[in-house]
Amino acid sequence: MLTKKQHELLLFIHRRLQADGVSPSFEEMKDALRLRSKSGIHRLITALEERGFLSRLAHRARALDVVKLPPGGATVTGFTPSVIEGRKSEPARRVEEPDARRGTVSLPLYGKIAAGSPIEALRDPGEIFDVPATMVAGAEHYALRVEGDSMVDAGILDGDIAVVRRSDTAENGDVVVALIDDQEATLKRLRRKGASVALEAANTKYETRIFGPDRVRIQGRLVGLFRSY
Repeated sequence: MLTKKQHELLLFIHRRLQADGVSPSFEEMKDALRLRSKSGIHRLITALEERGFLSRLAHRARALDVVKLPPGGATVTGFTPSVIEGRKSEPARRVEEPDARRGTVSLPLYGKIAAGSPIEALRDPGEIFDVPATMVAGAEHYALRVEGDSMVDAGILDGDIAVVRRSDTAENGDVVVALIDDQEATLKRLRRKGASVALEAANTKYETRIFGPDRVRIQGRLVGLFRSY
């Protein structure tokens, strides 16, 4: 299902690709949809990717491709319904109601999140991951597979499944999913130093990276880990 804003963004990207052969920038998309921040555009693009309407081409800037259009195509005007039909079966889902028999909730399991050098932020979810319902009560959550060793001293190992509470705020010392320059995502400990944001590793092999406040957006806070032996 698509929301009105998802629908508007999809058609805007489609028209720009048809006219210019290149997808619009995040700033252009933000202005076209009259949003206050580019983080809203990131969330809309992620939702469109999850539903199979958009794909992101690897290793290319501003490389979005429209996979399909919603019913009515690009000629829809005066959009009235709040949602329209998308793909009937989608592998990733928002937090569902707990399974009364098992006491679990199914989360979308996204691709690997770097606990080392940052990696590409936008990923197509291909699996779901069941967690205890008590772990994710009262908020939206998602799961990520950890890659790298930069957080080993915090007990976060390569191959762990991180359960993340979706949030755009965090306290000093929280382990967060941080989006850098709307392009790279990494799992690090958050430290604020004046107007700057520090992303701190938990491994002496890695340096703390410091950014201006407009370069880092918080995508969620770590609330749990799962590990297979």
